Amino acid sequence: MIDASRDWTLATGGPSVVAIGGGHGLARSLGAIRRYASELTAVVSVADDGGSSGRLRERLSMPAPGDIRRCLVALTPRPSALADALEYRFDAGELEGHALGNLMLAALTATTGDFLGAVHTLGELLGAIGTVLPAATVPVELAGDCADGRVLGQVRIMASSRVTAVELVPSDVQAPAQVVEAIERADQVVIGPGSLYTSVLAALAPRGIVEALRSTRGRTVYVCNLREQVPETASYSIADHVSALLAHDIVPDVVVADHAAIALGDVPAGVNVVTAHLTSRQPLVHDESLLAKALRTEL
Repeated sequence: MIDASRDWTLATGGPSVVAIGGGHGLARSLGAIRRYASELTAVVSVADDGGSSGRLRERLSMPAPGDIRRCLVALTPRPSALADALEYRFDAGELEGHALGNLMLAALTATTGDFLGAVHTLGELLGAIGTVLPAATVPVELAGDCADGRVLGQVRIMASSRVTAVELVPSDVQAPAQVVEAIERADQVVIGPGSLYTSVLAALAPRGIVEALRSTRGRTVYVCNLREQVPETASYSIADHVSALLAHDIVPDVVVADHAAIALGDVPAGVNVVTAHLTSRQPLVHDESLLAKALRTEL
């Protein structure tokens, strides 16, 4: 539950921070970053092919909207009846399974012909603090090299073991110019947490993002998951997460992880790992206050 008592303004004189990922993990990072940043941009994966997002992507030829919706709601000042409504999921009839926010993004995209503009418009309606940007503005699928060979689709990859690499289909999808510009001028880029291959690396896959990370003036921080995800990252240590990033040409300046939640492993040379206690009442969820404290020290 989002704490309605929090101050819903960004910090004055704080850093410019870009957060990259997808799903619930990125929403937790946004909740942490908004406590110390003066400018906040979320770059969100649109490779989901399950549930409401997958149905809309397939039938309307639009990017998957679900993770975008989740991040917009995470940045909406509370209380907000509109934000609550956007998370409402219909449970009967032809709309069964669809979240209202996904349908609004679909309608705005259809009427404007512009998914990026649709996201911006919904953010304005919500009064969201910060900017939410899709990692790609066209429909994409995620392909992975797994134990059973090449697998197509985020849901199928999540259900596969021994994933070694992922890429987008089509492979030449470009990130929006706004994404590249935000990364290049950021004081800090926070990657994750989230499903390593199907959320985090999916969000990093569009062309232009890896290059922007190489040229950014800011520090790149990877927030490691608190636990393995079976079977996608079964038995993964912090070192395994780092190795997967490096295999996709992502070189973080520092990795932030909870040493009590996930094993360290043999981390590749040259990668700095900072361990901290990052959970409180919910042991399997990053605590936003504790994560904010850890990220603030890595500027």
